[in-house]
Amino acid sequence: MYSSQSQVNGMGSHIHSPPGGNSYVRGPHALYFENLARQKATMEKNINQRKLRVCVATCNRADYSKLAPIMFGIKAEPDHFVLSVVVIGSHLIDDYGNTYRMIEQDDFDIQARLHTIVRGEDEASMVESVGLALVKLPDVLNRLNPDIIVVHGDRFDALALATSAALMNIRILHIEGGEVSGTIDDSIRHSITKLAHYHVCCTRSAEQHLIAMCEDHARILLAGCPSYDKLLSVKNKDYMSVLKMWLGDDVKNREYIVALQHPVTTNIKHSIKMFEFTLDALLSFNKRTLILFPNIDAGSKEMVRVMRKKGVEHHPNFRAVKHVPFEQFIQLVAHAGCMIGNSSCGVREAGAFGTPVINLGTRQTGRETGENVLHVRDADTQNKIIHALQLQFGKRYPCSKIYGDGNAVPRIVKFLKSISLDEPLQKKFCFPPVKESISQDIDHILETLSALAVDLGGTNLRIGIVSMKGEIIKKYVQPNPKTYEDRIELILKMCIEAAAEAVNLNCRILGVGISTGGRVNPHEGIVLHSTKLIQEWSSVDLRTPLSDTLHLPVWVDNDGNCAALAERKFGQGKGVEDFVTIITGTGIGGGVVHNHELVHGSSFCAGELGHIMVSFDGPECMCGSSGCVEAYASGIALQREAKKLHDEDMLLVEGMTVKNDESVSAIHLIQAAKFGNTKAANILKTAGTALGIGIINILHTINPSLVILSGVLANQYVNVVKDMIRQRGLASIQDVDVVVSNLSDPALLGAASMVLDYTTRRTY
Repeated sequence: MYSSQSQVNGMGSHIHSPPGGNSYVRGPHALYFENLARQKATMEKNINQRKLRVCVATCNRADYSKLAPIMFGIKAEPDHFVLSVVVIGSHLIDDYGNTYRMIEQDDFDIQARLHTIVRGEDEASMVESVGLALVKLPDVLNRLNPDIIVVHGDRFDALALATSAALMNIRILHIEGGEVSGTIDDSIRHSITKLAHYHVCCTRSAEQHLIAMCEDHARILLAGCPSYDKLLSVKNKDYMSVLKMWLGDDVKNREYIVALQHPVTTNIKHSIKMFEFTLDALLSFNKRTLILFPNIDAGSKEMVRVMRKKGVEHHPNFRAVKHVPFEQFIQLVAHAGCMIGNSSCGVREAGAFGTPVINLGTRQTGRETGENVLHVRDADTQNKIIHALQLQFGKRYPCSKIYGDGNAVPRIVKFLKSISLDEPLQKKFCFPPVKESISQDIDHILETLSALAVDLGGTNLRIGIVSMKGEIIKKYVQPNPKTYEDRIELILKMCIEAAAEAVNLNCRILGVGISTGGRVNPHEGIVLHSTKLIQEWSSVDLRTPLSDTLHLPVWVDNDGNCAALAERKFGQGKGVEDFVTIITGTGIGGGVVHNHELVHGSSFCAGELGHIMVSFDGPECMCGSSGCVEAYASGIALQREAKKLHDEDMLLVEGMTVKNDESVSAIHLIQAAKFGNTKAANILKTAGTALGIGIINILHTINPSLVILSGVLANQYVNVVKDMIRQRGLASIQDVDVVVSNLSDPALLGAASMVLDYTTRRTY
């Protein structure tokens, strides 16, 4: 019984008022609701302070390489997360290296080990393995009771994990959804996407695929690939000791091959035959080769039999292994002369180092790739693969960041912290119309895909941050140093500063494009011969120092070609199949686009339009010849003629003056012609006629449908050129369009377009 003096908060309690007082007495119901409010506030506070229970489930060596960086990121935040680790699949099989041990070596506690693989390596055993995982997983998930489970990729084991979690009302975070690879993996990956509540994707295309699949844009994070967070830092860590450990003491950098080929489960028989061709080609090519055993998919047992039949494991030049720790494997890939097979590592991670890759068959069809990847879609003969090896082995390509910039894990951890358990568990689909192509990070900050564009002029070095739409967001200008060392140092310094500034300007830099005078080998990024305007600039590798310093892909091309590329992407040549761009400036240059592609020529001299000869005995050209278009129509040629007139007191007319400290230039010649100076007008007409004859020769040779005049003198020449074509051209070319470029800065825009529009797939 309650004492008469007691005060009990609750239904039916008694509260006595003070003796002799008439004060307000709160009734029992008021106290009940007051207490309830306090309890609710305490509960909400506890919920807000409660750590997020994150379960990371890993199936094999490949997905652990992507999940491990995330696991380290979660483990580093013990105030926010409780991490549990579940290991299933081929991690626990001796034939595949018992790779669960590397998880233990990374100092992670494994809360559950589930043997889920039914051996047999055929289609039926894959189905049975999924069924076995579905039977075993509920007990583990009930015991761990995670708030969210992190699942990676497109494996059949991962499908079992996602299915179990979805049916048990556990939130799912899917890593690397939205990608396309062209096999049954696509179907599995997209199935997991539909089960998952949150998505972390690696590329912008993958993000757009997820949006097109009606996933909630607010629950998609474009983070990049987590494995990239370690790639660049791992590359140079005592790599020779790693190479020697796996390939022998006499191995040399870039003098060996890494081979990794898996079965294609939708066409097992063909993929085994292709594997035979690969091994025959590698044996014939006879370079030091590290070959990894295939994964556990249906058909892998037959592929292992092929390896043993060919004697690969006992060949003196081959090393056959079941597993290599990820950090060591990355070093092996980074310093290989070539990687061959059909592993996703070849089309993803290898690109970060510019390692040449031969991608065989259809297993990665649809993947975004850098220019380091040569695709052999139908490897139906040994000779075709040998030819591909001859083309690729030992090459060096610009490094690519298609799949990440090394900052994925901080974004993912931040994304996890933003997840509210108060949000409804039932996922919503955003059905069409699909949102515009807007990408956001966790703070919903829009980033502009951009390029660093470099214009290496004779006087100034200019660098611009250029957006995908052709907007020059910021420009930097410095006088161009005269010596090679100073020039390289300044380029690197300005690019580093511009790349850093790009972060503040909310721009994501995709690569660097360089426009320069002279003859350029764009495949190697080397200036072969410079113009007289840029001294000490021959046989110069511009790509390597920039790529190594910025960890970005770098493209280099002649300024005339860059002007043509600018017109193709942003200007008058957009959508035109065949056109010619002619730059009329200090010199005369140009570029030729045929079938929508830039023409370089066998020795990279195509498009040297300023050096078409229009006279046997014309004025001397800076190239050493005489009678070139440039010797008549360039800014330097007009300046030369203007000085001659000025020295003879025949340049200035009424209304014109030239200050004592002012140099006579082409501008003065044009001005004099406008003021009625007939000699100046005749010089300009001769220059325009020479240019017109040169253009007629171009029209008769390659027959483009459009001629674009670019540069400061374009408006001066356009009408004369049109007249010359009508007078001297064949009837079939007289109606060709001749237009003036509407681009304000074709050199920078062209340099940027190499980055923004580069071809990501090559088919052999």
